Amino acid sequence: MNTPSERVTSRIGLALAVTFTLCFVTGLLSHLVQHPPSWFGWPSRPVWLYRITQGTHVLSGIASVPLLLAKLWSVYPKLFERPVIRSLPHALERLSILVLSAAAFFELVTGLFNVAQNYPWNFYFPQLHYAVAWVAIGSILVHIAVKLPSIRRSITRKPEPSRRAFLRTTWLAAGVAVAATAGATVPLLRNVSGLSWRSGKGPQGLPVNRTAAAAGVVDTANDPGWRLSVVTPDGTKTYSLEQLRALPRTSAELPIACVEGWSESARWSGVSLPELLRHAGSAPGTPVRVFSLEKAGLYGISELPGEHTADDLTLLALELNGEVLDADHGFPCRIIAPSRPGVLQTKWVTRLETL
Repeated sequence: MNTPSERVTSRIGLALAVTFTLCFVTGLLSHLVQHPPSWFGWPSRPVWLYRITQGTHVLSGIASVPLLLAKLWSVYPKLFERPVIRSLPHALERLSILVLSAAAFFELVTGLFNVAQNYPWNFYFPQLHYAVAWVAIGSILVHIAVKLPSIRRSITRKPEPSRRAFLRTTWLAAGVAVAATAGATVPLLRNVSGLSWRSGKGPQGLPVNRTAAAAGVVDTANDPGWRLSVVTPDGTKTYSLEQLRALPRTSAELPIACVEGWSESARWSGVSLPELLRHAGSAPGTPVRVFSLEKAGLYGISELPGEHTADDLTLLALELNGEVLDADHGFPCRIIAPSRPGVLQTKWVTRLETL
């Protein structure tokens, strides 16, 4: 017969499985958008799609933290049970718990550090975070498979009053954690999200992850001799800033959403990429490789798929909120495309190559 603690553990475990699976799926989408295999495609509409999926990824991860702590608190007495291993299923259960706990802690702790843009380690965060996510989700599936009979019994029975109080405290802690940080993604909650990060901060009212000084492009971005090169099969065409400003202008309200979970909408104005490609002698819908003046960064080169180069809302932005781009936002021009991660919205653009 299940003990009250087992019933509570099963309920918390199910909630943790939901939040962690949601975090895993949305994180997988983000990874595929940033490193797309040949079979994967990501739409440019609706313009807020990546904002929602990545915001969900971060908030479901934050909700998982108090759930994981409560789950471990409710099962820690089992660590001292003897014998240590009673059967093969029991051994699999213990192993899955060990792997799950280690992988989950790694994912949640490193994810929180990433949100804060603090990296006290030497490994490349995205690759290892992605790899360990598979370990975590695999151990969750094994754990659920082993505990399924117990889970079925537990969810149909009500826990005792003291245990119900513990459950309510756990749900409240998870809800408070989400509400306190959701303002980074949900504009309506910014005034009540005390721990909302990076909202409305930065030049021109928009947060900045990497400044022009940090990228080492202050001088080259402000060089009067700067030119944009557009390379097509028919040759290379160059544009000065004045020539770009003379082309037909497109303005759009678009969100910029970063992998850390924050997002902010702004009014962008510039040259529609399909218009620029046609002017340079190429056809919209052609994949384009984008080069930045930044040479040392991991995202100095990005690729825009045909889905985005055919979309009139994909801009070579020249202005932000009615003002000339600040240097930290990519002056003299940057890419701003709908439903794309911020790390792929290349700043300080100097060259476009059709593929």
